[in-house]
Amino acid sequence: MLRADSGQQSILVVEDDYLVRADIVQEFVDNGFAVIEADSAEQAIAVLRDGHQVDALFTDIQLAGPGNGHDVADACRALRPEVPVIYASGLPIDPRRQVASSLAFDKPYRPEDVVAACGRLMLS
Repeated sequence: MLRADSGQQSILVVEDDYLVRADIVQEFVDNGFAVIEADSAEQAIAVLRDGHQVDALFTDIQLAGPGNGHDVADACRALRPEVPVIYASGLPIDPRRQVASSLAFDKPYRPEDVVAACGRLMLS
């Protein structure tokens, strides 16, 4: 679940589909990010509450279990209001549920586009 080296910017990737998660994780790793993986909202929120350093969040909206990506983003921003958030979904995304200054990608997305957008958000 946790891949982290000191000095790297870290991203929490929340995706319940293993193959989809593996693709985006690899793209972030290839671009120098330390990645923390979670396959449910509950697991992601536990990572955040455990104090893991998270510089950005990438989350699917529809996740297995009772929670969703909006819950993860809300929990993340409650702890660290400045953290960039990027959502992904195969269903229409309700912009009213998105946290402020976040981005959303429709699935299927190009992993390199997500990483580039994350980099831009982290610079702003």
